[in-house]
Amino acid sequence: MTTAAMDRTLILVRHAATAHQGPGEDDHDRELTPQGHLDARAAGAWLRTHDFGVDQVLCSSAERTRQSTEGMWAGGCCEADVHYDGRIYNASPETLLDVLREADDAANVVMLVGHAPGVPALASLLADGEGNDSAHECLAGGFPTTGIAVLRFAGPWRDLAFGGARLERFHLARA
Repeated sequence: MTTAAMDRTLILVRHAATAHQGPGEDDHDRELTPQGHLDARAAGAWLRTHDFGVDQVLCSSAERTRQSTEGMWAGGCCEADVHYDGRIYNASPETLLDVLREADDAANVVMLVGHAPGVPALASLLADGEGNDSAHECLAGGFPTTGIAVLRFAGPWRDLAFGGARLERFHLARA
């Protein structure tokens, strides 16, 4: 099978719950709440239970996304090569798509850990109504913290495009 014909899996994760930003606090440095840490572990457990072996993680440079990724590992998600990328922090769906197009072509399963509204918009734009109806219904209801969208598409990451994927699952991880 050639790389172009390979079925790829993209896992989009919105970081776990954080404390509200206080006066003078930098949004980039916000940390997870105790419940957020538990929910991140629950996300990792769900990924493990459903056999999502991740090959590469593209993670925002924000503290809450780093902690969410570490929590998913603690919950049992297999650890993978992580690339912290400042472009993911509060990025538009277009910027997130550019980041994903740079994913390692040897990686069949890529997880992007980021923020709203970019990650929810990206999920909607990539799938454009294609895929599992119940997953689309869940996604239409919102993409809360520790929401996980699982999409599939065929081809190299550089060819990923809006409307070019199928939404297979949407899960809200809660402890």
